[in-house]
Amino acid sequence: MIGNVARQSSLLYFVLERQVSLIKDDLLEPVDMLLNDPLLVELVSRALGRRSARSRDLGREGMAPDRLLRCVVLKHLKQWSFRELEREVRNSLVYRMFTHFNEDEIPDFTTFCRNFGLLDEETMRQIHVRAVGLAIENGAAAGKKLRTDTTVVETNVHYPTDSALLADGVRVLTRLVRRAGAHLRGIRIVNHARSVRNRVLEIQRAARCLTDRNRKRFEESYRRLLSVARRVLRRSLETAARIRPEEARRSNGLTRVRVRIERFAPLLDRVIRQTAARVFGGNTHVARKVLSFFEDHTEVIRKGKADKPTEFGRLVRIDEVENGIISNFAVLQGNPADVTGWIPALDGHMRIFARPPAIVVADRGFYSAANASYATRLGVRTVALPARGPLSRTQKEKQKSRAFRRAQRWRAGIEARNSIVKHRYGLKRAFYRGEAGFLRYVAAGVIVNNLVATARTLVRRRIGRRVA
Repeated sequence: MIGNVARQSSLLYFVLERQVSLIKDDLLEPVDMLLNDPLLVELVSRALGRRSARSRDLGREGMAPDRLLRCVVLKHLKQWSFRELEREVRNSLVYRMFTHFNEDEIPDFTTFCRNFGLLDEETMRQIHVRAVGLAIENGAAAGKKLRTDTTVVETNVHYPTDSALLADGVRVLTRLVRRAGAHLRGIRIVNHARSVRNRVLEIQRAARCLTDRNRKRFEESYRRLLSVARRVLRRSLETAARIRPEEARRSNGLTRVRVRIERFAPLLDRVIRQTAARVFGGNTHVARKVLSFFEDHTEVIRKGKADKPTEFGRLVRIDEVENGIISNFAVLQGNPADVTGWIPALDGHMRIFARPPAIVVADRGFYSAANASYATRLGVRTVALPARGPLSRTQKEKQKSRAFRRAQRWRAGIEARNSIVKHRYGLKRAFYRGEAGFLRYVAAGVIVNNLVATARTLVRRRIGRRVA
């Protein structure tokens, strides 16, 4: 059952409440005012109600929607893990007040983890739309200016070498076969951990200097490692085939084992194929390359950075308006060129604000003649999109104009916004599991950014009134 938003304080806390309320946090206090919005709480309440058919009125009382919403904001604002969230909220009167737990018992970190998972991608999208709506209502986002850019959010993976991926696959499938062996008879379990570890070390040593001799050792070690991987793959598929439907119905453990084998076995098969193609065939551009067993949606992204030429994660487009408000964002498939993101950014702005911006700006990666003309047809007054290649006389005059140069100076601020959402709100690396978890993590970071940006705009306005 969903927890009640209206709660009565205990007599002991009532005595302390007046003194506790004097403890202030300059950042959390204005964000707290925005989170009192009933529509935000209702969105979280709907997500909690979808857990089962009668989650709203049956069962023991769970976490209240206002508490869950505030814990999500606090966790991503402080970049805590679930364990740190539990510990910090329990130990701080300020955080207890902010999350509305007050004197009540703080849930275990596993409870936080399960409840956070109920906020699916669609719910987080709706919360983001409402957070942008709050910024518009409070005058923090007028939508007169728009700048857009793309950035990479890394997935939580290690560097994807073929040998390490084969080791991961062997380890995971061996563990699943061992779990099945606890319920089924006649399954012979062989642990290849030591053999795989030795092969990986041999490959690493041989790869340091690929002389003719080391090249032979390198290929021989890979042959032995691939042989082990194929053997484990066959054994896991045989084990999954032995799990009959009636046995799976009697044991939830067997059902989970079969589902996971059916998920991981095709991935190991693809890793075996891509490894053989690269090591023995010299093909380094295998289609649909596997980069992780656990975050299999990870993409190879090359943005031309000198310090990090290759990144492993997902490309995210960020559309920013005034006062640091991210009006729209999109997690992209693959590594598309920036030029494809210009029209979706403008269309998204039109949906949110129902009018075109007066100024729209991006870097030269977004430039094409079709993109520039599309913005002009929408009614954008200043399209500050630097052209690529040799410039015509008209383009030179336009790019030297005061309005164009002023817009480009404002465009540079989105680089700082990318840095802020990465390093301050946790979007440097997403730590939730799976593609759905990745999307929720990115949305949470953007929502927190918008709430903080709106709150700071309101604080600056309040201070300006006092000075005046």
